[in-house]
Amino acid sequence: MRRLLRYGLVALALAASARADTDGPARHGLRVPAADARAPAQTYLTYPEWFLVFSPAEYAALLRTDSPSAFPWFAHIGQFWSAYGQVIDATRGYPFNREYHTMIVVIGSSTTVEYGLEGAYETLVGRLTELTAPPNATPEDRLAAREAQDYVDFIRVRPWYEFDFAARLKALWTETPPGGPHLLRKWERRYLLTSEWGAKAIYGWLIGKATHATFEAPRETTLAVVRDLPPELAIPGVRRLGAEGDMVLLELPRYQGFTGAATTLARHGVRFVEIAGNRGPILVSRVAPTTAPMPPSARVLIRQPILSHPGLQRWVFEVPVAKLSGVLSDGGPVEHVFDY
Repeated sequence: MRRLLRYGLVALALAASARADTDGPARHGLRVPAADARAPAQTYLTYPEWFLVFSPAEYAALLRTDSPSAFPWFAHIGQFWSAYGQVIDATRGYPFNREYHTMIVVIGSSTTVEYGLEGAYETLVGRLTELTAPPNATPEDRLAAREAQDYVDFIRVRPWYEFDFAARLKALWTETPPGGPHLLRKWERRYLLTSEWGAKAIYGWLIGKATHATFEAPRETTLAVVRDLPPELAIPGVRRLGAEGDMVLLELPRYQGFTGAATTLARHGVRFVEIAGNRGPILVSRVAPTTAPMPPSARVLIRQPILSHPGLQRWVFEVPVAKLSGVLSDGGPVEHVFDY
């Protein structure tokens, strides 16, 4: 979901140029090569994209024990647009990235339509058939719950349009029996899932074709300069590219893989100096109780309740790159590091 239209629908020229980092350019020392640097505003602009990963993840978690009508479809629409408004405020001092803002508006609008339709259907139709069967009572419900989790696991690292909806549609009609208990619920789910997965399979195929014909493959790595790297430390997906004095240039996996790799480095005492050419603020998110203390070096940017888990809240906060290791190693939960 996070690369839905950046590479599939929006064909605008990249107009953003990087503002000077908050801490200013380094006067000496190892730097990330300019070709691998990204604009500092990107750590903020990627949050709306990642909300469209967090939201399906919350839905998948709910389906383990509850029915789809219990998901707060319309409230999630509100959370997306509210967070985007806060991102706009946070990036006013940076060059305006027209392409990225266009992409966010388009995916936000399409998600608003999708969630609006799903919310209306589950409230009016799904809730009626739920009266005839408990949660996950039919093979179709259980298949949908597995697909929801598979989808979330997939889009954490790959574009949504590469997900194999066709295989799930085939499984719906070949691996679930046509008869059995709760027939009303069973066939209502078959109708819904056939319509949904069939449409997404066709749409995803079209988006994939357009993407591969129009755009180069996106970079799958993020470069970072670090200090205090133990010589013997080996982390899957992390590669040493060079060193100068006590600083080391590393190649780390991008997207969700960056969070795991950066957390492992931090917990081994490694300190970040620069990430993707930036030494200023970087965003980190946590899901924690509403009363949980935040790191003293952090400035909270966004707070959103986890609507299906009362008492939990998503905290999105800014922290200087130089203090990131302390945040990642303080024992608090880490949901995501937004690596530009």
